[in-house]
Amino acid sequence: MGRKRPGRAAPDQPSSDSAGPVPGRHEIDTGTCELLPDQFSSSGWLLKINGVHSSHIDLEDPRELDFEYMRWIAALVESRFDPETKLRALHLGGGACSMARYFAAVYPNARQVVVELDGRLAELVRGWFDLPRAPLMRLRVGEAREVTESLSEDSRDLLIRDVFAGDKTPLPLTTAEFLGHAKRVLGPGGLYVVNCGDAPDLRTARREAATIAAAFRHTAIIADPAMLKGRRYGNIIIAGADVPFAEDPGLPRRLLGGAVPAQLWDDAKVRGFARGSQVLRDAEAGLPAAG
Repeated sequence: MGRKRPGRAAPDQPSSDSAGPVPGRHEIDTGTCELLPDQFSSSGWLLKINGVHSSHIDLEDPRELDFEYMRWIAALVESRFDPETKLRALHLGGGACSMARYFAAVYPNARQVVVELDGRLAELVRGWFDLPRAPLMRLRVGEAREVTESLSEDSRDLLIRDVFAGDKTPLPLTTAEFLGHAKRVLGPGGLYVVNCGDAPDLRTARREAATIAAAFRHTAIIADPAMLKGRRYGNIIIAGADVPFAEDPGLPRRLLGGAVPAQLWDDAKVRGFARGSQVLRDAEAGLPAAG
């Protein structure tokens, strides 16, 4: 998860010699982070940002994703893109770059940019973990929307938004106007994926689903049944694309196979879930109208 607080604007984070993980609390631009050894794995590390679990990395196996919602995203992406694809991915929200490491292992020809608001955190993560080097992966310090708006048209195949301020995504990254920029950046057949954290009332998820459904011709949702029934706070993965999602029979089976089994909702279910919810707009985020 990312954090939303003013940070240092800087160009792509340069490569540096890895010093290896340094456990303990560390000052960063947006507060503090804590790096903890995984008590269940000799090669695993847990990163907490301002007291909130943010990322997990296994230094020996980049394909080991500890967070269930990341496994769901990985399953969805892999059902759409062949391993030989020269995947062009943009990750909004950096943390420990867990997903970027994963996709670098699965898609050896991938070119990825990870956007992290916190410059000091990006510097620490680069030194702690064995991250792919540019041009395979670039760690860029900046504000997620500003970076997205600056990118060229049709320059990405995959855009993953996983940015949080506490337990909520900053509104400017949820609006129809932001999705307009995201769609411009995505090439034909591109995939837009968000990690939506929500409470049992599911109000945020319904509005996010309505906004994504208004922007894309095809949608999908992945979450565990308890979350979709409004029984707890948790993560809902919402995806949009302008070409249909592949009817891959292996995807539902894979989603059911984890420690937290998840359901896959097709476009009809997503639109039914979102029915009656208003599309999110920049005005709610206090942003001026375009033009």
